[in-house]
Amino acid sequence: MIVALIVIVTIVAFVIVDLVLRTLLKKSHETRMRKEREHALDVGLKLDVSEEAPSLKRVELDNPKARILAVDDEEIILSSFRKILVLAGYAIDTVEKGSEALGLIRKNDYDFIFTDLKMPEMDGVELTKAAKHLRPDIDIIVITGYASIETAVETVKFGAMAYVEKPFTEDELLKFLKTALIKRQDNLEKQMRHKIHLIKPGTHESRSKYELNVPAGVFISPQHAWAKIELNGIVRVGPDDLIRKIFEGIDQVELPHSEQVIEKGEPLFSIRYDNFDLQIPSPFSGKIVSINSEHTEHPEWLSIKPFELSWMCGIEPSNLASELQDLKIGRDSVDWYQGEIKRYQELADKFIENTAQIDTNETEESEKRKREEYKGLLMSFSKPFLQS
Repeated sequence: MIVALIVIVTIVAFVIVDLVLRTLLKKSHETRMRKEREHALDVGLKLDVSEEAPSLKRVELDNPKARILAVDDEEIILSSFRKILVLAGYAIDTVEKGSEALGLIRKNDYDFIFTDLKMPEMDGVELTKAAKHLRPDIDIIVITGYASIETAVETVKFGAMAYVEKPFTEDELLKFLKTALIKRQDNLEKQMRHKIHLIKPGTHESRSKYELNVPAGVFISPQHAWAKIELNGIVRVGPDDLIRKIFEGIDQVELPHSEQVIEKGEPLFSIRYDNFDLQIPSPFSGKIVSINSEHTEHPEWLSIKPFELSWMCGIEPSNLASELQDLKIGRDSVDWYQGEIKRYQELADKFIENTAQIDTNETEESEKRKREEYKGLLMSFSKPFLQS
């Protein structure tokens, strides 16, 4: 008994010491990083880079979270941007004129441009149009006062990622930029890697959200279920890779009952995402002979398991030959997926347009509204699933 107590005390003490050391190391790292960034800020403001632009001030960092160009005719605003963003880990150039900004984006790679809307000579609207023409890969964020909201909305039509209202606090700015950075990374990955990945023997599945896995030898239904015919004649069925990746973070799975007889087009299984239910129709008629109960116990595993382990149930088909004609396989399924991706992307773009403003004073009500709009997007995309 005493020995067991000593062991328990020793383990607890070890865990506490480990936790304390990790906390101290984290604080030490954060303190060191802050000092390095403060030094970079101090050095950067002393550099003479006026040959690139008369009002240019530059602060470089090693491995910055992003490179930002801020444009405003008020130096006090630019000074705040430099201090806030550099200490948060962002490299930044600041200038006081839109014309100077255009010269810089021709020569430098920036992730974001923050531009004031009201400026002399060249305002934020003109800068947005010109910058997106020269460098469509740079994301532009417009800073505006309440009185100019309608004009700021116009900049989104000209290519701005979003607009942010001033005044805003340091925390609001950093929260806004964190969200914008996630959106940018998401869009860049989508542009680079949105393709169909045909899995052949010896090739591995792609983990990318924007690269769909289509195993050779597997049939795909128009309702986004995959079906694999086993050697014993049983057909295993599961949700295709597009469903698994759109509905990332599934909350609940409902499976059919064993021995249940089902007709093609009837609901076979359903998945729940954020209180939104999606029913997947059966691609075949027949009797349910096996179910994968793992998914009811661990629905979150569905999106991270290898493709073939995402099967939901096994069907003993009663009309296999004729019902196979409606399914896609191989290169035909790849071509079909291209159309489905385009259809989903059009819906997603429409959703992004409707929620382009990132509100620094986001309320619970506006968060709820955006979630409902997103569920509406998923529902619009899933309508064809309900057709037999």
